[in-house]
Amino acid sequence: MAGRNYIAPRGLNLRPNQQSSLHRLPPPDAPANLLEERVIAQSRDIELLLLDNQRLANAHVSLKQDLAAAEQDIHRLTATAASVKAERDAQVREVYERSLKLEADARSVNGLVAEVDQVRANIEELRAERKELAQKLKDIDVDLAKTQLELQQMAAVKAETEVLRKEIQRGRSAIEYERKMHSNNLELSEAMEKHMKSMAQEINKLRPELANAEKKAMAAAAAAAAAVAQGYPNLETGYGGNFGPGPYAAHQVQGGVAPAFQYAPPPVPVVPHGPPAPYDMQQQQQVYR
Repeated sequence: MAGRNYIAPRGLNLRPNQQSSLHRLPPPDAPANLLEERVIAQSRDIELLLLDNQRLANAHVSLKQDLAAAEQDIHRLTATAASVKAERDAQVREVYERSLKLEADARSVNGLVAEVDQVRANIEELRAERKELAQKLKDIDVDLAKTQLELQQMAAVKAETEVLRKEIQRGRSAIEYERKMHSNNLELSEAMEKHMKSMAQEINKLRPELANAEKKAMAAAAAAAAAVAQGYPNLETGYGGNFGPGPYAAHQVQGGVAPAFQYAPPPVPVVPHGPPAPYDMQQQQQVYR
């Protein structure tokens, strides 16, 4: 970029004869040919100057282009430098943070070293305690073996106790059952006694009525027999002269009104109440069912 359309400093310098021709004035008494030569030389110098001016204009344009390109490069380099600086700053910050973290880790490691020493001391103490506990465990194993023997004996005693408990429970159940049965028997005996008393009272009430009924029946039978004897006085003479009470008359009386003693129920004996007789258990269970 620096060598593009580059003009050397010597290209800008005028030649010595040109400078001398520009600054030199002809003397007043110079001939005409010398004046012509000077005019021709000056025209040449002017053409050369025009060419140099054109070349300088081209160089100026190229320099402007180079300057714009250089400015763009400078902007790009500035942006790149800013990004690089930001990256460097980020890297420096990261390295700084890492250093701080490493320093904190180092401090924590120092603390951990102290903790490790403490842990080692604790481990030694635990080892000593472990030995003591192992010895205690052996003693406990011995005691446990003794306790197991005692537990086996206790198991036998417990089994015997359980058998006795079951027997006691069965005895209690039997006693409770007998108690319930005794109370039920007492209730039944009291009910039966009350029933027997009420029946005896009813029988005693019915006896006078039964005696009156027998008397009325006998009186009715006697009245019926007298009426029959009065209504048919010659009935027996006409059929064979049977004046006494024959079998037919007896049968006729039996077929008419029967005497009272034939229809009277036998007296019910009153049995004195004593202690209740043994009651059938199966019959009592059937009654309650």
